Amino acid sequence: MKSKRAFHQQPLAPPPTLLSLRNPAALRWEMQQMQLAIARRAYELFEARRCEHGHDWEDWFRAESELLRPVSISTSESANQISIRANVLGFEENELKVSVEPHRILILGKKQINTTETEGGKVEYIDWYPDQILQFIDLPAQVIPESAVVELQAGQLKFELPKAGPNAEPAVAAA
Repeated sequence: MKSKRAFHQQPLAPPPTLLSLRNPAALRWEMQQMQLAIARRAYELFEARRCEHGHDWEDWFRAESELLRPVSISTSESANQISIRANVLGFEENELKVSVEPHRILILGKKQINTTETEGGKVEYIDWYPDQILQFIDLPAQVIPESAVVELQAGQLKFELPKAGPNAEPAVAAA
């Protein structure tokens, strides 16, 4: 007699979306607005404590935790490549900006605020977490930014970064 077990197939993950890289200098310029917001909030915390000195780091880290969503990072390295995984669950492709430099990755994310109006006209925010990401990732070795592959799949940014060897030449774009 045949078994009549029901198979519960896992839903297929959406295909990865290839992200285009941003110019690092331009992205750092965009990050300044977020860094200024953190500085303003840290100063508000300082003032709320009646300008008591000696807690500047505590104020800064609290401001960051209030304004920025934490991003967990995992890194693996082989002889020729560095692989980075960054958890950006909840962010869509159009809400993320990424740049790769020879020794660092920059991730900037800003969620579009999801709201719902109720019958009484009251607006309710659906997402309780901070809606911004500002993440710098220092790399363990020099990479070739022009050859980097960055994909977003199921809330995870995947970076495949070829290492720059002692004799490696940067990739040249075809004209």
